Amino acid sequence: MEKLREQYEKEVIPALMKKFEYKSIMQVPKLEKIVINIGLGDTRDNPKGLENAVADLTLITGQKPMITKAKKSIAAFKLREGANTGCKVTLRKDKMYDFAYKLFNVALPRVRDFRGVSANSFDGRGNYSMGIKEQLIFPEIEYDKIDKLRGMDIIFVTTAKTDEEAKELLTLLGMPFRA
Repeated sequence: MEKLREQYEKEVIPALMKKFEYKSIMQVPKLEKIVINIGLGDTRDNPKGLENAVADLTLITGQKPMITKAKKSIAAFKLREGANTGCKVTLRKDKMYDFAYKLFNVALPRVRDFRGVSANSFDGRGNYSMGIKEQLIFPEIEYDKIDKLRGMDIIFVTTAKTDEEAKELLTLLGMPFRA
């Protein structure tokens, strides 16, 4: 799984330096972290769902997620301040590259009718976010052992200044953007 980091150092950096005419290697954008979040709306009714989501996220990422809590009470959603609302994990360094490689080359191709990810999900500052509808696309998750299909948000945080630089970086790393 070291392939993605080596690819970044050998192919991506020279390609980005040439395309954007950077004068220093320190200007080249890089992947800073990947944040994976599972939001659960039904933790009050189904407390076991949170444990299962944490277990799934641990299997997928190889790192124990942190449980997120509600910042304020919202009566319309029957939500109290401090109530568990989901879990998230922040991946950096080798685990980040391993997860990105697995996502691009194993998980996304398993999505039915997959034509690529949207190129419109950049935030204007070089970060990219995407959603996945079900955790089954990851090979570690066994179909028989899940209690419910859960989606997740995946955010790629880069050091790129513009969306164009970030898109080029992610494309060179292997992100399958829709044509």
